[in-house]
Amino acid sequence: MSIVEERPTGSPSHLRGYTAELAQLRETVVQGPSQAATEAQHAKGKLTARERIELLFDEGTFTEVEALRRHRATGFGLENRRPHTDGVVIGWGLVHGRTVFAYAHDFRIFGGALGEAHAEKIHKLMDLAEAAGAPVVGLCDGAGARIQEGVTALAGYGGIFQRNVRNSGVIPQISVIMGPCAGGAAYSPALTDFVFMVRGISQMFITGPDVVQAVTGEVITQDALGGADAHAGTSGVAAFAYDDEESCLEDVRFLLSFLPANNRELPPAAASDDPADRRTEALLDLVPGDANRSYDMRRVIEEVVDNGEYFEVHEMWGANIICALARLDGQVVGIVANQPAVTAGVLDIHASEKAARFVQTCDAFNIPLVTLVDVPGFLPGVDQEHGGIIRHGAKLLYAYCNATVPRIQLILRKAYGGAYIVMDSRSIGTDVSLAWPSNEIAVMGAEGAANVVFRREIAAADNPDEARARLVKEYKTSLMHPYYAAERGLVDDVIDPAETRSRLIGALTMLRAKQVALPSRKHGNQPQ
Repeated sequence: MSIVEERPTGSPSHLRGYTAELAQLRETVVQGPSQAATEAQHAKGKLTARERIELLFDEGTFTEVEALRRHRATGFGLENRRPHTDGVVIGWGLVHGRTVFAYAHDFRIFGGALGEAHAEKIHKLMDLAEAAGAPVVGLCDGAGARIQEGVTALAGYGGIFQRNVRNSGVIPQISVIMGPCAGGAAYSPALTDFVFMVRGISQMFITGPDVVQAVTGEVITQDALGGADAHAGTSGVAAFAYDDEESCLEDVRFLLSFLPANNRELPPAAASDDPADRRTEALLDLVPGDANRSYDMRRVIEEVVDNGEYFEVHEMWGANIICALARLDGQVVGIVANQPAVTAGVLDIHASEKAARFVQTCDAFNIPLVTLVDVPGFLPGVDQEHGGIIRHGAKLLYAYCNATVPRIQLILRKAYGGAYIVMDSRSIGTDVSLAWPSNEIAVMGAEGAANVVFRREIAAADNPDEARARLVKEYKTSLMHPYYAAERGLVDDVIDPAETRSRLIGALTMLRAKQVALPSRKHGNQPQ
């Protein structure tokens, strides 16, 4: 029962009395349902909704609304349980001095389950964020739909999904899973731009382990089915996974520092003490001249970007391609880079999906794209073909072709076949294409090409091995030398690797005011 319901003799006789009563009510709301409920939340290794909000926002900047909201449902004892907030805290505040909206499920109240009033609060917050043109962060820790409220709870989820879609590409939407997120509730995070999870406390699935066992006979734990590592490393649903809530929320703040408030703004620039003309001599030793030798593309990124700092997205999934946010001369860029240290950097289903989603996100929020290319092709195999590598690879192709932000391609070494085209080549619309003198742009590697082109000549030779070696060298000299593409205008310049940073920054500066007019259409029909 609330304080208001406990009044013994009517209203206070003075305005100060009303004010004191309000202060007491607010204190009760902030404290939550009980100390025992708070201790139970902490015993699970979880923070409360308000503790999470304190970590997310700049100190003292959060403004809560509808803290006094209560449900009006009856039946199943609900009429006797009407806690304030109805299990969700909503409001806005500042993150690095910029306005951000957030809602946080309070697991201490109805297990964070969503009912009519709970959903209407989230709807209101999302509508406010859309009107204000500011990001939304959802701190998810709820048991799904409130069963006692029936279909009205399900309708509440529908309203959230509708707003997720309406705001997609308009304002950044971030989901932070900090507890259970099951059934229909899992679709809202899936519709947002980025999903964060915390090991040991986050689970997300459509059907839980009990249902899976009943239907399929498979026995699996909640974590193995839908935990942080399962979604960050296997399904690709989560972009980030952390060991604790504090580091998770710290990186949510870090991600927001790269994103604009909405699609009408540019990403926030930052002062940089890293000289724009800094030479990157280390690259001459980091990347082997032999195209068959491996190296870690992350080292290249660290050498090029401001102060070696970048924020990788989906690090554990599709690891043969790197997608990261960074800054060049203080300006935000999205980096897509093949990773030769993992399966030689080939493009496969997961890498194509991962990069396509990242390119779309960057394009939606006006983040220029820098593509670092060292790719031997698409991964061959029955599993890949039957798994739909054609349509998944087409997603990346579609994303690049559809992107209107500034786009720069840099070819470090290999760029073979269709994978070369897909990795933002000049032919699909990149604005500036640069290459190192170690580049090899061709339909396929010289050995494979020679075996096809000179098959009969090799077979007829007295010494086939000697003939093959001679013809491979001839093919490389004729069609794969570093200046072949530049001579035909498919590469704008072949550059000294030590000039990589300054040349990228120069091109981005030139393209900063880029504008593209797209054909009038309702929307494209991208590959599924």
